[in-house]
Amino acid sequence: MGRDAAAATRMARNLTAELTLPVADSIVAFVHQMVGRARPLGVLFYGSALRGGATGEDALEGVLDFYVIVERQSHWPRGLAARIANTILPPNVEFHAATVDGREIRAKVAILTLAQFRARTGRSTIDTTMWARFCQPVRLVWARDAAGADAVLGCVLRSIAVATEWAALLGPVSGTAEQFWQALFTRTYATELRVESANRPAVLLDGQSARYGAMLRDGWRAAGLRFTEAAQGVLEPELDPVQRQNAAGRWARRRAMGRPLNVARLFKAAFTFRGGARYLLWKIARHTGVTVSPSGFEARHPVLGAPTMLLRLWRGGAFRRG
Repeated sequence: MGRDAAAATRMARNLTAELTLPVADSIVAFVHQMVGRARPLGVLFYGSALRGGATGEDALEGVLDFYVIVERQSHWPRGLAARIANTILPPNVEFHAATVDGREIRAKVAILTLAQFRARTGRSTIDTTMWARFCQPVRLVWARDAAGADAVLGCVLRSIAVATEWAALLGPVSGTAEQFWQALFTRTYATELRVESANRPAVLLDGQSARYGAMLRDGWRAAGLRFTEAAQGVLEPELDPVQRQNAAGRWARRRAMGRPLNVARLFKAAFTFRGGARYLLWKIARHTGVTVSPSGFEARHPVLGAPTMLLRLWRGGAFRRG
């Protein structure tokens, strides 16, 4: 079985339709305000707010998640140190807040160059976080032009291709599409420094079975991977034990590197998370009701300003048990 061009075309068509599905007008307005005079290639909206219903105003209650894809580091406004840090260990993360139609909207915004996005959604990447994130539903809520949209689309398509390949290699010998995806997401979460419940993979798949099933089958067909499909949608990719053994070794290297990479990113974020102090204080206020505004110094230097912020939070009762 050779590569199926029709399946690849179908994947691209379905993904384009998914990327361009509408989101709440307030989210679009927020993104335009956030982008301002910058000209990124595209802005991708993803995460729990999207899964929870991006077309409704209820999506605006928490923190939205975006990735901004730029051609060059200098194409997004920030200091030289932040650009260098993003070159060495991407992505940088920023916290943005703005009032749209009388309502405050908050977002975590990650910055990547197109070259970084391409590298981290390719088959050879050791870092699993990017393709694992973008094989999930996503919306392209801002595009510079058609060429920018196509470049971003190509990276998201690669994410799905890589994810479906690993799903076959790491999944059961045979099983439903949902079982292959659950096995994959269980593995990818295990490589990251994240505290997630055991049913997290099932949450990601909830209500999306048809979408993930179609992506898996077309991903395998487009890659030329033979498989059989029995009753009740049980799939069995044609893989020999040597392929699975080799894949296990390759995955072990990715798992070994996954947590150190995430620890390094957390350490870097302490110094480069623009707006991080405001984000932390908002989270504390949401959970405790104690509101503290950062001083100018604390906002610019969250690490150095942490002691004074913690003191004011303690005095306000943020750390008292109810």
